[in-house]
Amino acid sequence: MKDMYILGIESSCDETSCSIVKNGREEIATIVLSQIDIHVDFGGVVPEIASRHHVKNITMVIEACLVKAKMTMDEIDAIAITYGPGLIGSLLVGLEAAKTLSYLYHKPLIPVHHIAGHIYANSLVKPLKFPLLALVVSGGHTDLIRMDAHYKFEKLGGTLDDAVGECYDKVARVVGLGYPGGPKIDQLAEKGQPTYDLPMPLNDDSYNFSFSGLKSAVINLAHHEEQLHRAIVPEDLAVSFQQVVVDSIVKKTKKALRDHSIHHLIVAGGVAANKGLRSGLEKMCEQELVDLSIPPLQFCTDNAAMIAAAGYFAYLDGRIADLALNSKSSDPLR
Repeated sequence: MKDMYILGIESSCDETSCSIVKNGREEIATIVLSQIDIHVDFGGVVPEIASRHHVKNITMVIEACLVKAKMTMDEIDAIAITYGPGLIGSLLVGLEAAKTLSYLYHKPLIPVHHIAGHIYANSLVKPLKFPLLALVVSGGHTDLIRMDAHYKFEKLGGTLDDAVGECYDKVARVVGLGYPGGPKIDQLAEKGQPTYDLPMPLNDDSYNFSFSGLKSAVINLAHHEEQLHRAIVPEDLAVSFQQVVVDSIVKKTKKALRDHSIHHLIVAGGVAANKGLRSGLEKMCEQELVDLSIPPLQFCTDNAAMIAAAGYFAYLDGRIADLALNSKSSDPLR
């Protein structure tokens, strides 16, 4: 079979990214333009500002990717685009760019679900082995997904309220760390001691997660300490919080692996960059004799390489869209 080069575009939140990937596994070139420094003053991503910056940067990012790859659009076989879920204004900017390229250069347009992209970031590390369990941990998702073949997704469980990344950001605000909170909590946790007693969320036999109660417990703890005129020790709260989060995720993941007799675990999403979670999963997989795959840090956060990789396998699955394709702020993975 002829080598296939997919150009991927990702603009679901605050990263404008373009990438070219060969055969779904080999990254040729990737450009990611982040807006974190722009949104930090607001304590989170402002959708209107994010979409305006995507409009400003999308053409430049695509051109820079082609230059970096030393390729032209004539050498590209198809265009993969994140159609959802995400911020609708941001998604539309990337989608219109992808549609334009598809129309002008007569290239197939491949719709890619953002979470499928995170999952297929692992194919840039090594081939996926089925059956597998995908643990998706990000700002908007905490899901356990079984796959028995490429593009065959079965959701076993997910968060019933806050996603783990969202919870990290809210706890970071309580501690006064600002945005983005996840990396800062992770760094602080390395320096502290687990001196604060926090509840294990949704400690049951399901595959579902819940982090709203844990978030509320941290807020209540902070208020209680303030009323007693006692200062919160940020390092100790960070490690106390992170230890509960990691224990909860590892426990549910281990149960799903055991119940389904699966020996291949892949981790996907921005929170996959968390050192505490990585360590907890590595120890569990070593004990359970499970093959663990976690992408390099640059493929954990939003990027177009994961979209191009997923696009290749979506194309093989016959998932081709026409120019009527629209963006969706929310959409189940299927």
